[in-house]
Amino acid sequence: MKKLRSMVIRLGLETMASTGVYRLLQPLTGGVGFILMLHHVRPASAAAFQPNRHLEITPDFLATTLQNLRAHDIDIVSLDEARHRLATRQFARRFAVFTFDDGYRDNRDYALPIMRRFEAPMTVYVASDFAAGTGRLWWVALERCLARSEAVTVPIDGIETRIETATAAEKQAAFARLHDHFRSLPTDHDINAAIGALARRCGIDDATISRELCLSWDELKAFAADPLVTIGAHTISHCNLAHETAEQARHEIVASRERIADALECPVRHFAYPYGDKAAAGRREFDIATTLGFDTAVTTRPGMLFPGHVDHLTALPRLSLNGNFQTGRALSVLMSGAATALWNGFRRIDAQ
Repeated sequence: MKKLRSMVIRLGLETMASTGVYRLLQPLTGGVGFILMLHHVRPASAAAFQPNRHLEITPDFLATTLQNLRAHDIDIVSLDEARHRLATRQFARRFAVFTFDDGYRDNRDYALPIMRRFEAPMTVYVASDFAAGTGRLWWVALERCLARSEAVTVPIDGIETRIETATAAEKQAAFARLHDHFRSLPTDHDINAAIGALARRCGIDDATISRELCLSWDELKAFAADPLVTIGAHTISHCNLAHETAEQARHEIVASRERIADALECPVRHFAYPYGDKAAAGRREFDIATTLGFDTAVTTRPGMLFPGHVDHLTALPRLSLNGNFQTGRALSVLMSGAATALWNGFRRIDAQ
């Protein structure tokens, strides 16, 4: 299903690019600006099985994106500046904001040098357990388990289910099925327990992945000292907040902000909902972020920024700079807002 969805999106982007229809729609769909969502920035891997590839782009494509924005006379601003422009209705120039989720080390090693070259601000949302080296990046563990297995056995609905993973196609199908299964489990604890059991069977140490991939507190402190970098909160454990009680969801957000502020000795004014889609963040979560006084909070719901978002600053949409669509043609369509307008039925604000 996810492969089919990716193919449909690719076809839609290419069709809009080849026909030029996105240029006609942009005055209606482009909004006043947009927030880009990224995760990893690192050189491309030659591995045949990369189900998480949509979460990464190459350094060259990041540079291409920045060049494209400059060429189109789009300002690259911080979240603070974007919020200011929305609040004061300064819309003479369109603007773009770069946000990076989770706190990966490659954000410092590969993204920051390019952002410096373009004098472009960036916000990095940190899950505090990842920075502490105790968090679980279960989607990475799942990829590694399937990559090295010819078959896996996983309890699904109480039944031990054998899933073949010998071929590339079987691995991809297994990842899609198991990713959806694990995300549907009641709590983050259930996901980590299930992934941990699978990892042990496959000889993968899932407890070390966050230390391998994510910036430590000491590294984050040096990283945050760069004037282009803003650090935001991303919960303690990267849990699905909608699956938690209101009390636990609030704790995940508050404690994450406090731990980051204490470790980095800086205020934390911005927040990103883990997963961030409608199944993970809705009205309850938006209200919690508002009550806690965050200046902004971002989702993964696709969309552009419009003047009306000033009334929904804790439910802001983003555009995924997706690693499956690293082309200039796709980028032009994305920045026009035409694709997300079609996705949203031309509804400008989705904050419920």
